[in-house]
Amino acid sequence: MSTQPVETPRHRVVVIGSGFGGLFGAKHLKRADVDVTLISKTSTHLFQPLLYQVATGILSVGEIAPATRLVLRKQKNVQVLLGDVTDIDLERNTVSSRLLNQTTRTSFDSLIVATGAQQSYFGNDRFATYAPGMKTIDDALELRGRILGAFESAELATSQEMRDRLLTFVVVGAGPTGVELAGQIAELADRTLEGTFKNIDPRDARVILLEGAGAVLGPMGEKLGNKARRRLENMGVEVQLNAMVTDIDANGVTVKDKDGTVRRIESSCKVWSAGVQASPLGKMLAERSDGTETDRAGRVVVEPDLTIKGHPNVFVVGDLMSVPGVPGQAQGAIQGATYAAKQIKAGLNGQQPTERKPFKYFNKGSMATVSRFSAVCQVGKLEFGGFIAWLAWLALHLYYLIGYRSRIVTVIQWFVTFSGRSRGQMAATEQWVMARLALEAVNADEEDADELAAALGAPPGERQGHVGSQVPLDAALAESTTTEDVRDGSANEPAGGERPGKQESSHPAV
Repeated sequence: MSTQPVETPRHRVVVIGSGFGGLFGAKHLKRADVDVTLISKTSTHLFQPLLYQVATGILSVGEIAPATRLVLRKQKNVQVLLGDVTDIDLERNTVSSRLLNQTTRTSFDSLIVATGAQQSYFGNDRFATYAPGMKTIDDALELRGRILGAFESAELATSQEMRDRLLTFVVVGAGPTGVELAGQIAELADRTLEGTFKNIDPRDARVILLEGAGAVLGPMGEKLGNKARRRLENMGVEVQLNAMVTDIDANGVTVKDKDGTVRRIESSCKVWSAGVQASPLGKMLAERSDGTETDRAGRVVVEPDLTIKGHPNVFVVGDLMSVPGVPGQAQGAIQGATYAAKQIKAGLNGQQPTERKPFKYFNKGSMATVSRFSAVCQVGKLEFGGFIAWLAWLALHLYYLIGYRSRIVTVIQWFVTFSGRSRGQMAATEQWVMARLALEAVNADEEDADELAAALGAPPGERQGHVGSQVPLDAALAESTTTEDVRDGSANEPAGGERPGKQESSHPAV
């Protein structure tokens, strides 16, 4: 075990997480008389709102995930550590993180926890095998491989039944992420891939958007939701409301309608975008802080100054905090982290924790893109959609992208994609698709072995022989599923699960 230096003349701030909350918290301490240590289990700052564009071939990983070390290179008071946080000791003021076989213990005087959220299956975690989340770069690359691989496998399909299953794409959850993914899959099939196959017409692809509630983009209101729904339907997307997903397996989705009817959708490619749950560190903080609670989604119920009870030096921000009226958007994380940094700097100047003003969130609005040249936008009471909203969406996302090079390249990629038919990031490898299922198969219980073997393209009983070997992509895709996103909660609560209280999205606000 290595130990970070504990003797320092300056105030020590540890920031956990390199997302919007963690990065902006560290950056706002740039000129403060503090030493900052940013600990993250990933080496990049991931711009999650554009992750779906990596999955659908518009942008490359580099444009939305710059290396955190490079982003903070000029900030001399910051040290970046790679590692997964395993323990937070509130008595000794230390954070333990682990990288490979090495554990590092870092001391702090102030702590900012911004570890965000992950996908929630409402108690049905087995769904993740066939409809994993889209929270990471790996998820996006896997989804890209599954989408493109489905078309490739359909070209080789020997029966119409198999072809139909491969060309049916199901997106679960009609929040911003679900709407964006459904729209982009439809455009990919109708524009980019048109005329590129001999045995199939990609335009025959069926894109289904399932929503457990009665509206698309529910939090944005009926007007914008209906506008987005009409645009999707004009693109050929089948929007099915009041459709509760009750089961997912390798070959499809089981849906229960509002009238109690249970039906089956055969689909090899599924995307989950229906819910979120907080990082496990939220529960750890609550258990170690007397009186601190978490909500049903695992978010920490913080004090008015975003700290936990009895520890005015420990701030929780972003998707990990539970604050009434603050949505799970990038703006909530940015504003919370900025507030925490200001309180730390004020403390250095002698301000007592009891003198802090409560955190106030300023709602700058929300937006979602539906397709090229079409988006919906809500700013206060102002609601509008169409081309103007789409331009506003482009400008906002460019503003929050880190680095001038990323912005320039992104503009070029957008121009090429939206003005023509091609997309610059259409590469996909078998490993992207198979890695998740192979790992799951290695750790599977015997009762799950046969189903996972089928997903990997192996006959039942031969699972061990196929893990780690090259499995034909078409065979695997004929039986397996796809990926998802959970930036924004939609009202899809599978039977047997409990719906978290607050729904959220990582989209920047206007």
